Amino acid sequence: MLIPCAALCAFVLDLLFGDPAAIPHPVVLMGRCITRAEAFLRARLPDSVGGVVLAASLPLLTFAAALGLCRVAAYVHPLCHFALQTFWGWQSLALHGLADESRNVYAQLCKPDLRAAREAVARIVGRDTGKLDEYGVIRAAVESVAENFSDGVAAPLLYFFLGGAPLALAYKAVNTMDSMIGYRNARYLRFGRAAAKLDDAANYVPSRIAALCWVLSAALTGYDAREAWRIWRRDRRKHASPNAGQTESACAGALGIQLGGPAYYFGEYCDKPRLGDATRQPEAADILRANRMLYAAGVLLLAALCALGCRF
Repeated sequence: MLIPCAALCAFVLDLLFGDPAAIPHPVVLMGRCITRAEAFLRARLPDSVGGVVLAASLPLLTFAAALGLCRVAAYVHPLCHFALQTFWGWQSLALHGLADESRNVYAQLCKPDLRAAREAVARIVGRDTGKLDEYGVIRAAVESVAENFSDGVAAPLLYFFLGGAPLALAYKAVNTMDSMIGYRNARYLRFGRAAAKLDDAANYVPSRIAALCWVLSAALTGYDAREAWRIWRRDRRKHASPNAGQTESACAGALGIQLGGPAYYFGEYCDKPRLGDATRQPEAADILRANRMLYAAGVLLLAALCALGCRF
């Protein structure tokens, strides 16, 4: 019962408080480790070898350190163990932060201030945003909400239920590496390949569960669940990533808009596929609609996992 109760408490804490800036976050520490390890490994090993070393070592070290601290906490007192599991479970989730950042994009579009909206959406996407038009900003924000439900909510929850906070934090290490070095550009094509492949593997099952939760959440929130299911089945494999197209296609179908399409990353053109049917142009309110499905999908998944966790 410890894990389901800790997961429920962690989810509520994330809903209420997000990631307070005053509390040190493990992802920040992971990011610093990745930056320093990259410089160290590049100076001593071929890029392809150094990338494998980093991809293997950071998640394993994260898991070992978290597991050791959890065992120490359990030795001190069961409540200390529960509190530590809950705290790290909270820090592994990003539902509140994702919704806040995307609502900020919506607020800037409503002013309207396209330049500020571009800057706001740049905080949650990896693409270049400096030349996006209004529709491009909306698509980017909606795509980020849908895609990051998988790696910011669904995957951490699933790994938390499988292995507690240590496994959830190890997953965050994998995902943070991918977000920092998992790019197909001149700098990271070789060094970041192992991290990108590891992230693909870690997200393979969670992304598909996340997509099914998104379809169900469309039904619960009054959007087009039938189209979400149809577009998911049709377009989920179009994306270059084996996982990113899962929730994005379901979201596109639920809202009746088209997501994806060409984008620039670090100044390089990327001909990304289009997902969904362009039955209408996207509008700023689609960001809020995506957020409603984000919350509903998160609650659905948590309820299902808690029910399974309590039973077994």
